[in-house]
Amino acid sequence: QVQLVESGGGLVQAGGSLRLSCAASGRTFSSYAMGWFRQAPGKEREFVATINRSGGSTYYAGSVKGRFTISRDSAQNTVYLQMNSLKPEDTALYYCAAALAVGLPIANYAYPYWGQGTQVTVSS
Repeated sequence: QVQLVESGGGLVQAGGSLRLSCAASGRTFSSYAMGWFRQAPGKEREFVATINRSGGSTYYAGSVKGRFTISRDSAQNTVYLQMNSLKPEDTALYYCAAALAVGLPIANYAYPYWGQGTQVTVSS
């Protein structure tokens, strides 16, 4: 089992940047594919990005591709989401999630472990 704690959210103007962090507990961090999801008020939770166990492969939602970068540091048991060129429509509660998967899962149900989320607000 793994516990996840997100940080790094905040209020930023459109065009700005933020870096989210997700610290994972336990000694088996490298066994998990990691993902970022987000949920805006009144909307369903949606996939943002995922990175495989080794960190060698990534996959992004079309709405963030080219602006967001997911990465992981196995020594720190941490996964990051660098968000550049932020838009008001990126405003949401951002969640980190972990899955015992070999590939790049993008479905919510593939991730049994979730953090509590960190709020990102982008003003216009």
